[in-house]
Amino acid sequence: MSKNNNNNNNKSVLRLKDYRVRSSDSLSKVVLLHNLKDDSGKFNPCKGGNRHTWFRRNVKSVAFMFVLTAFMFLLDSVMVSVFGSINFHGSSSTRNSDGREEDSVAHKERPTVEMYGRLLNLASSALVAEEFKQESLNFWEEPYQEASKWTPCADKRYPTSLGKPGENNGYIMVSANGGLNQQRVAICNAVAVASLLNATLVLPKFLYSNVWKDPSQFGDIYQDDYFMRMLKDDVHIVQELPLHLKSLDIEAIGSLITDADIVKEAKPIDYIRTVLPLLMKNKVVHFLGFGNRLGFDPFPPELQRLRCKCDFHALKFVPKIQEVGSLLIKRIRKFQYHAAERQLDKQLLGDFTPSISSKENYVERGSSRYLALHLRFEEDMVAYSQCDFGGGEPEKKELEAYREVHFPLLIERLKNSKPVSPAELRKLGKCPLTPEEAALVLAALGFKRGTYIYLAGSRIYGGSSRMHPFTNLYPNLVTKETLLTYNELAPFRNFSSQVFSDLDNRFTNFFGYIFVTWKKNLPWVQLAALDFIACATSDVFAMTDSGSQLSSLVSGFRTYYGDGHAPTLRPNKKRLAAIFSEKSTIGWTTFEDRVRKMIEEGQRVRVRGSGRSIYRQPRCPECMCRS
Repeated sequence: MSKNNNNNNNKSVLRLKDYRVRSSDSLSKVVLLHNLKDDSGKFNPCKGGNRHTWFRRNVKSVAFMFVLTAFMFLLDSVMVSVFGSINFHGSSSTRNSDGREEDSVAHKERPTVEMYGRLLNLASSALVAEEFKQESLNFWEEPYQEASKWTPCADKRYPTSLGKPGENNGYIMVSANGGLNQQRVAICNAVAVASLLNATLVLPKFLYSNVWKDPSQFGDIYQDDYFMRMLKDDVHIVQELPLHLKSLDIEAIGSLITDADIVKEAKPIDYIRTVLPLLMKNKVVHFLGFGNRLGFDPFPPELQRLRCKCDFHALKFVPKIQEVGSLLIKRIRKFQYHAAERQLDKQLLGDFTPSISSKENYVERGSSRYLALHLRFEEDMVAYSQCDFGGGEPEKKELEAYREVHFPLLIERLKNSKPVSPAELRKLGKCPLTPEEAALVLAALGFKRGTYIYLAGSRIYGGSSRMHPFTNLYPNLVTKETLLTYNELAPFRNFSSQVFSDLDNRFTNFFGYIFVTWKKNLPWVQLAALDFIACATSDVFAMTDSGSQLSSLVSGFRTYYGDGHAPTLRPNKKRLAAIFSEKSTIGWTTFEDRVRKMIEEGQRVRVRGSGRSIYRQPRCPECMCRS
């Protein structure tokens, strides 16, 4: 997303300020060196003396000063990468759970926002009291044995399997928009459409966006050869269009199909009526965007199975993502692993799945457990909701300004509709959970204060003032930025001229800002894969918004490969809002009971309902087998 030069300068100053304490020694060296220069920029240690004679006498000292400055610069960059990556406040930009950068003014440090002060005090006292007690309720495990009776089988061949079509009606191209999770859904929907229309699928492309600022393509994220091999018996897939079709102007011949041409959740018959005639006429169609353009029911069972096979079997991350993902999991688990290899880990990490020796001691197994939390409370989500989050008039004005810039269509729609109050929106369960609310839910479920928590995303609206109530209850909070160093993230960066240009242009801003600039040029869609891995392989996955694509796909992956040992916590926001509405009077025991009942009901083993996403709820005959 473009930013003007003034904003960039202001942000670099703010970022530099964050690291001023850390870099004071280094900066002093720069100041000393600067004082050796006169106005013309030349060395002038004494007036009237012989400049050249002085330089020859002190050449070693001058060289030493340059070497020392360079060394301090290098050391400071490393320190910034290790200790300064996570920065909940003073940020000049925010990123959502998929890594998307959002424009925002660099906020000043704000006072801590607490909407539930009384409940926080009760939760804090309860956590202290429970610290040395044995857990009475265990949300670390799936509560229902029925979950283990469902096993993966979408990759099996059946007599009714469609197989690769004998005829080829043409080629389907797809340029998917959005982030990692939206792209994943688009890929598997495209596989199903290609099979439906007896077409050859060209390996999907990903649209470059000024919002995402990530040029990654299919082969940068997924193993393309493996993808094509896995689906070779189901659908024709090629890397590129044949030469005789490459020269065609797709738009001019009417074969460009945008999201405006296909309704959301379209049925197979819509593609047969609208797309197939174009495909047969021009031998190629190009879907541009392709976001949520294929429904789930009614849908042929074999095509549903093909979607599952694509999502859960054919899409494997490239080795560099698997390797860094494995390192991330090792760091989270403090290098203690499961005694038995899990399907979940093997599918996501491949050959980099952590291995263990039978001689290792598992007495401390409990300390390696972690909970992954997808806290969907980024600025875009907060602003779009139109809810009140206790920040008063400044918050209200800030979010209104954000909506005007980023959601003009929403603004127009609001002008022509009856207004709904923030209180009513909260009552209806339309408001994203705050970090404070998420912490209270975890406390009510009995998770102890020392629980190790991985936070997906990490760019929370309101910064440290919003996170303070959470970290007060649960201080062991980590992200990929705090666990991985500059060098460990380097494989995700193609060190092109862009990076070196940034280094040249900002060389005078020695400390702190260089690493921030480097981070901004990282492929954030690829990095979102690390959040996917950390959430999917966690002992418990907690979501705060079931409508999020990351939460949906991760929960589906855990259902498919979890073998009944991968619990997911899904709060019902409407019911939770009713519970929180009694914040002034409700007792802690009553609060615990109601929250636990809500979560337990969400963990019941259910077969996928009609119209529900098969990527999120694969527990159905088309996708899994029940023993």
